Amino acid sequence: MDETAAARPPGLSPPVAHPFIYEINTWAWLESISVEEDKPIDLGSVPNLHWDAIAGLGFDAVWLMGVWRRSPAGIGIALANPALRSDFQAALPDWRAEDVVGSPYCVRDYVVDDRLGGPAGLSTAREALAARGLRLILDFVPNHVAPDHPWTTGAPELFVPGTAADRDLDPSSFVEVGGRVLANGRDPYFPAWPDVVQLNAFDPALRSAAVETVKSIADQCDGVRCDMAMLVMNDVFARTWGARVGPAPSTEYWPTLIAAVRETNPGFVFLAEAYWNLEWSLMQQGFDYCYDKRLYDRLLGDNPDEVRLHLQAERTYQDALVRFVENHDEPRAATAFGAGRARAAAVTALTQTGARLIHHGQLSGWRVRLPVFLGRFPTEPADDQLAAFYRRLLAAAADPTFRHGHWQPCERSGWPGENSFEHLVAWSWDGATRWLIVVNLSDAPATGHVRVPWPDLRGNRWQLTDPTQDMSFDRAGDDLVDGLFVGLDAWQWHLLRLDPSPEHADHD
Repeated sequence: MDETAAARPPGLSPPVAHPFIYEINTWAWLESISVEEDKPIDLGSVPNLHWDAIAGLGFDAVWLMGVWRRSPAGIGIALANPALRSDFQAALPDWRAEDVVGSPYCVRDYVVDDRLGGPAGLSTAREALAARGLRLILDFVPNHVAPDHPWTTGAPELFVPGTAADRDLDPSSFVEVGGRVLANGRDPYFPAWPDVVQLNAFDPALRSAAVETVKSIADQCDGVRCDMAMLVMNDVFARTWGARVGPAPSTEYWPTLIAAVRETNPGFVFLAEAYWNLEWSLMQQGFDYCYDKRLYDRLLGDNPDEVRLHLQAERTYQDALVRFVENHDEPRAATAFGAGRARAAAVTALTQTGARLIHHGQLSGWRVRLPVFLGRFPTEPADDQLAAFYRRLLAAAADPTFRHGHWQPCERSGWPGENSFEHLVAWSWDGATRWLIVVNLSDAPATGHVRVPWPDLRGNRWQLTDPTQDMSFDRAGDDLVDGLFVGLDAWQWHLLRLDPSPEHADHD
């Protein structure tokens, strides 16, 4: 991605190809800092030590999830929903009504909420991040807005319409706002979301309004994470809403919006939350990165070869995926994967090409997924051993090769009648340094040979050092090229940096 110097805040260097992104639940995070400081803290008054800590872990960008104005109407709907109240109770047993601050995806207006510091507070936070070399990512929700968003009464023609008969027949899918019946937001596979109103992605006026909205966002940050981005693609939207919205326009939503925004904000980054195998289509429509939910699901599965096959996909596709083992929509990794497996999954996801996403609390082993409606975290003890693992992993991944280098999957093989090598998945990085990563994605020991793609290693000896486990091996370059023997216990890995063997440095 090209970016002009004029488009960058002071202190920021050009973006990296394979960034590490830190997602923060902004409201709950500020609440936790307020408790620590024993005074109200907003984005404009975050103590420097918190920004320093994030920068010190080696991140390239921070996604402040949920900074826009929340909806009082949405809060009322959430408090009246028995299923949501049950979720609140499970996650935060001592929750109170004032903890329900509203969904960040039920946007009342694209202005920073006053309780988070308003636009001035966000500007201060952005400056603090930029001074540490970190970019800022915010949210954009293309599919829907809150029922009390100004558009619902000021520009109702921007929404998917309904009728009084629709409202009476299906009151969970239609809502009356300002004397008009409008459809509630939805995706085609689930019931409607009762706290949001559906925008008409086919309407030219809506597309123009969305362009202006994202341009205003782009003046405040360096990129957007676009919620449920596939819902406004022409074929998906037509399938969801049919005759209510008429025929699809000749142009797609995203190419129109992305091109218009980049006319005034070149280099602005677009990141898509994407599902249903539509990642490549969204990349073709202009997105820089798309969620890699497929890798996440396969890491949770019991077939390591599916992970290997996924990593064989075309390189351009691989470079534009966002890898993760948790985010605010998924269960906490420590819960979903279990203790040992969570580390193997993290090594696998966070050392791939593309963008790598880490969720606040993941590094401490938090186990409770907080519903996005709540503005306060439960009290959870940190898992000190898991935290130490992540510190070592991120310290190793701070090597610039993981941001600017060349990634490539590696071949592995075994012996006749022995198939445990199929549990191994391997890849390499080549840049200022060289790395070989091998992971056993199974609950049993695995052995095999792994071949690196570097024939120039032949004739020398090499030291292979795993900084995440304080291991070091001395091996001949011919063995690395022809097939390095690897034996790993269940859910174990090698994250190996290659350096000339100290005893044979004269061969370098």
